Amino acid sequence: MRLLVTGARGLLGAAIVREFTAAGWEVVPLHRGALDVTDAGAVAQQVSHAHPDLVVNCVAYNDVDGAEKDPVTALQVNAMAVRSLAAAAKTAGATFVHYGTDFVFDGESDRPYVEDDRPNPRSAYGLSKLLGEWFALDHPRAYVLRVESLFGEPGPDGSRQGSLKGILVRLRAGEPLPVFVDRTVSPGYTTDIAAATRALVERGAPPGVYHCVNAGATSWADIASEAARLLGLPIDMTPITLESVALPARRPKYSALSTAKLAAAGIPMPAWQDALARHLRETS
Repeated sequence: MRLLVTGARGLLGAAIVREFTAAGWEVVPLHRGALDVTDAGAVAQQVSHAHPDLVVNCVAYNDVDGAEKDPVTALQVNAMAVRSLAAAAKTAGATFVHYGTDFVFDGESDRPYVEDDRPNPRSAYGLSKLLGEWFALDHPRAYVLRVESLFGEPGPDGSRQGSLKGILVRLRAGEPLPVFVDRTVSPGYTTDIAAATRALVERGAPPGVYHCVNAGATSWADIASEAARLLGLPIDMTPITLESVALPARRPKYSALSTAKLAAAGIPMPAWQDALARHLRETS
């Protein structure tokens, strides 16, 4: 079986390459220098040439605040490029996997979002990602996996490693740690997301939208406290709230995602505490 993966040197893309390579797949990894996903002609040519059984898109414009200033680029990468990739995969007879985000929701829920909840993005980034979901689902064999708050082993391109990396750097340096106390999330360990992605594809689960994060809802303050406990380090936490920080883009206050649909497909996701402990052991 052959996989073509875009964004193969990023945080999630590198995990996808590792997971599928270890499982015996032939992997065609493409990074930004090898393929400009906003060039529809180049996308069609690359996918046609590779003859893949599966196309996994790990490219995203994920500068949430930058998208407010440059929504055109966000739309080109997060929406129009997805349309091109989905169309190319469909033409090639390949299954398509694309990753969405919790930012498609407004954050006003009081319980973890399920896949059937109505999206209501409050930012240019969230809107661009929602459009990307719709374009992906034009493919009859597409999986849209919503992820959030990613952490894991960095990819070869040294891409940004998310909020957890910043927390760990400050903890290990003994520095004061400003952390949100009012933003509730479901963190996603890229190793577990990659494993779930392969399981969905190989088991032939019904296509559609799935929430693919580690199980549980938590605040960034609790994540920081758990990391400090696991590392045996003191923590000098400075609590902050979304209202106290001037950010160009609105963040959903509550964006935990339910993984019940994945579990019903026979793919239970480990708890975020377990994932964090494994990540810290593997990177210590």
